[in-house]
Amino acid sequence: MSVDLIIRATEGEVAIALMRDKLLMELHRERTERGFTVGDIYLAKVRKVAPGLNAAFVDVGHEKDAFLHYFDLGPQYRNSYKFAKGAVSGSITSPLLDSWNPEADITKDGKMADVISASQSILVQIAKEPISTKGPRLSAEVTIAGRYMVLVPFINKVSISSRITDEVERKRLKELMHAIRPKNFGMIIRTNAEGKRTEDLEADLKNLMSRWDVMFHNLKNAIAPKRLLGEIDRTSAVLRDVLNKDFTNIHVNDELLTEEIYQTLEKTAPEKKGIVKHYKGKLDIFDNFGVNKQIKQAFGKQVVLPSGAYLVIEKTEAMHVIDVNSGGRKGSGAKDQEHNALDTNVEAAKEIARLLRLRDMGGIICVDFIDLYEPENRRILHKELKDAMADDKAKHNVLPPSRFGVIEMTRQRVRPETEIDTSESCPTCGGTGEVSAPVLIIDEIENALNYLHTEKDMSGITLKVHPFIAAYLTKGLWSIQRKWWWRWRKNVTIVGEGASQYLDFHMFDADGKEIPL
Repeated sequence: MSVDLIIRATEGEVAIALMRDKLLMELHRERTERGFTVGDIYLAKVRKVAPGLNAAFVDVGHEKDAFLHYFDLGPQYRNSYKFAKGAVSGSITSPLLDSWNPEADITKDGKMADVISASQSILVQIAKEPISTKGPRLSAEVTIAGRYMVLVPFINKVSISSRITDEVERKRLKELMHAIRPKNFGMIIRTNAEGKRTEDLEADLKNLMSRWDVMFHNLKNAIAPKRLLGEIDRTSAVLRDVLNKDFTNIHVNDELLTEEIYQTLEKTAPEKKGIVKHYKGKLDIFDNFGVNKQIKQAFGKQVVLPSGAYLVIEKTEAMHVIDVNSGGRKGSGAKDQEHNALDTNVEAAKEIARLLRLRDMGGIICVDFIDLYEPENRRILHKELKDAMADDKAKHNVLPPSRFGVIEMTRQRVRPETEIDTSESCPTCGGTGEVSAPVLIIDEIENALNYLHTEKDMSGITLKVHPFIAAYLTKGLWSIQRKWWWRWRKNVTIVGEGASQYLDFHMFDADGKEIPL
């Protein structure tokens, strides 16, 4: 099985595609100018306490106040508040907790008003990004995640991932972490730590402690709201969370980013640094590896399965609804119909599990599968869906089929759903309803090139168009592209992009920056 990471860096965004056996499994898109990211740590100001909700509304600098529930304070909240207050005032001068006198834990069934009051400055972490009209969701239980472990201050406990099942390895990791962890800092050991050398774990712990040190120094004289520690960028976070021994290639279209990823792997996973490759092809990297085509297939309202069956996905304010249809697949009798329905449902279940991760769909999800009449088949379907979602890192719960054949599930939502508009404007009218002659597109391109070549005296221009237009411009020995060279004695590079609309075109200068037309 091949696992590839395709990374496309553009001027305003880094897009990361995770492909397993050339099938798109995850898509992450990170804006260069980031807003609120899960894992960011803030010094925030309490706006007001809502006793009826047993929660507080907190200012972290977002237009909407963030939400902090009592259950998200964490047992060690008093320690966190005391540390932040002391660090801001300067009475606490060291980030280490060697001489820390622990405060008593808060009770599980307590009241927010007894612990927090308005205008207090508190230490919080983003648990959910702003979604729709809601502000961020917060946690006061601050942690810092690394490649092999998670640093948890104010406790002396070491927890091991339940996915590490070897008892000898669990004992080794627990004893090791108890030996090297700083006093009053707890650890959660991640699955990636299994089998790792002591020096690798120590290096990861050292990195986590240096980040805690950065947060501590940013607290000094801080005025809320202020971001104290940003989560690492999405590219590094994906590498940290998903990179494992199964990875075969990491393809990157940007030379600088390629070097950064190489350096990151050299520190964290030196055995994997050789899989990083700088993509230098003329085609867009997502077109070259088939990512754009799969995005078009996966993000529409209707998703077609290889067998001819298809899914219809609808989003409402409260939930997502998915309808499974057999399409052209038919059986020839009652037995064949039941068997065919099961096969279609199992195929759909696997695809739905992939789409939930790919589109980052969360909340309540209802799936209307094709009716199954035999109880054993319904059990098989339920098991197949649960197995297909076993690798999903988001918390989820899948209920058995109801009497109507509907499977209900919930999936953790920590950031807005990934939405990509796969529809295109009408190639004839551009969505205006007014017809423009398609043959004029070549004249428009030539007029733009003539202006840039003659009046602006530019060279090294790259023209990006729909693949059909690119083929038309480059076909034959005496192609239009060749005629352009004879006309201006300057080469125009033509690139076909699957993401481009039919009669749309963009031009870029020799430095790769888009030329406004």
